[in-house]
Amino acid sequence: MDNNDIFKKLRVALQLRDEQILEILQLVDFRISPAELGAFFRKQDHPNYMECGDQVLRNFLNGLVIHLRGTKENPKNAMDVISENNKNVQASAPRFPKDQPIKNTFPKPKPAGTKPFKKQAPKKPAPKIEVVERVKFNNGKNKK
Repeated sequence: MDNNDIFKKLRVALQLRDEQILEILQLVDFRISPAELGAFFRKQDHPNYMECGDQVLRNFLNGLVIHLRGTKENPKNAMDVISENNKNVQASAPRFPKDQPIKNTFPKPKPAGTKPFKKQAPKKPAPKIEVVERVKFNNGKNKK
C-alpha cells in the first residue's frame, strides 16, 4: 500500500473535497495546485498519474490534526468537525422528491421465452454485369 492509496482512503473516509484538502494543506503552509492534487487520485496507468511523496502525505496528516483537533490556543472536538462536514456533504448532495418515483433508465428485460436475435449470414455479392466491352487502350500509338 503506497502513499496514494492512503491519501485516497483518508479522502473517502472523511468525505473531503479537493478544496477542503487544499485548505488543510494550507494550515501547515504547504501549497499545492488543484491539478497536482488531482494527479494523486488518478489510476496508476493514467498518463497524468503522479506518485504522492512522503512530504505531501506528512504535511496533509499534520494539517489534518490541526483541522480536526485545533490548536493549543483554540482546541476543537474532532467528532464535531466530522459531523459538521457530513452535514455539509449531505446538504450539497442532489435530492429527489419523495412523492415522485425515480425513473429507471435501464431497458426492460425480455421475457424468458423469446429467442435472442439471430445473426444473419453475410450475403454473397451479385456477379458484376459488364455494361461496356473491354477496351484496350494503346495511349494514342498504332501498333503494327
